[in-house]
Amino acid sequence: MNRPAVAVTGLGMITPVGNDTESTWRGVCAGVSPARTVAELEGCAIDFACMVDGIDLDAAIGGRASFRMGKYVKLAVLAAREAVADAGLDPARWEGARVAVVVGTSSGGSASLTEQAVVLDRFGAGATSPSGILLTIPNMPAAEIAIQLRATGPSMAPCTACSSGVTALSVARDLLVTGQCDIAVAGATESIVYPAAMAGFARSGAGARTDGDPATLCRPFAADRAGLVMGEGAAVMVLERVDDADARGAAPRALLAGTGATTDAYHPISPHPSGTVAQAAVEAALRDAGWAAEDVEHVNAHGTATPVNDATEAALIARVYPHRPPVTAPKGVLGHCMGAAGAIEAGLTVLTLQRGVVPPIANLDAPAPEFDIDCVTEQPLRQPIRRAVSHSFGFGGHNAVIALQRP
Repeated sequence: MNRPAVAVTGLGMITPVGNDTESTWRGVCAGVSPARTVAELEGCAIDFACMVDGIDLDAAIGGRASFRMGKYVKLAVLAAREAVADAGLDPARWEGARVAVVVGTSSGGSASLTEQAVVLDRFGAGATSPSGILLTIPNMPAAEIAIQLRATGPSMAPCTACSSGVTALSVARDLLVTGQCDIAVAGATESIVYPAAMAGFARSGAGARTDGDPATLCRPFAADRAGLVMGEGAAVMVLERVDDADARGAAPRALLAGTGATTDAYHPISPHPSGTVAQAAVEAALRDAGWAAEDVEHVNAHGTATPVNDATEAALIARVYPHRPPVTAPKGVLGHCMGAAGAIEAGLTVLTLQRGVVPPIANLDAPAPEFDIDCVTEQPLRQPIRRAVSHSFGFGGHNAVIALQRP
């Protein structure tokens, strides 16, 4: 049986460089990180991050509902609103039972949970928020989006650490292909910049530290890379079967051609040093898309700027794609948005396909000499791209890869 093709018909983003898709794209193409010192992290070993700025989230959400939402939920709701509007859809007119919501996160409202624990310790149970549970549980982005959009079909909240976004898109694609919905609102969100989390990253050795300018610190694939810089944000896509999109006159931004997933089953933080299990996820996505490796014209790399992860991924890219397609790594600009990273980077890959522009890797003049990969540096690369992949490799060994192509 032929599998129905799935289209990306809507896209919404809110990130450290922009409060919507267009401003995010401009910021990523500019290749300059907004990482800055964060007042709430004063005294922490890592006191900087890439933050969503320049927007009053409560005012943007509107009404009283925002007071029951953690920041990670607000980001997701705003991205979903933009995506649905971009798709030209009106929730007041669709059949809600045929609309699915699949929105992942790696940490949910752990920041709010920590805050409530402090309140409990200092002031007692009577001072804690009556919305305390709603501020913390990881399904609330999907739940609040479903409420706002009147979507009564399947609703899910995948959690595969840094791969959560691509996992959500893959699950949503499967819901469409199997006929369980006609529209899927899918993506991921994260807001994890708070003292306890940053202390944990410092202790783990994954987080970069500096006495200099935080904006220059995240250097994916550089010889002197020193670790990840934290970010936050959300990205949501609207997915539909191509035939359904065509029937209503919608012009797809891209086609979701394939996905692949594997698990290293090796270590909670470090990738398997051989990279072979992550490579299997790439190969699975290519098989699912019906592509040969040489069909790939662009790689959006996971590129965390940690020594081991970048070395493993660079070797994987060189093995799988010996024709050396151009490689970018958005975390140099955005920081590592954790569970949201895969969805944001898949969204950026969609824009690369549409516009024939590959954004540069921030803070990189050239990759480490031992990396045989073609990194885009300093300026955006203007080149038509028909087929591209985006890698997501998460803590716990969760590997997820998405293959996207021009319609």
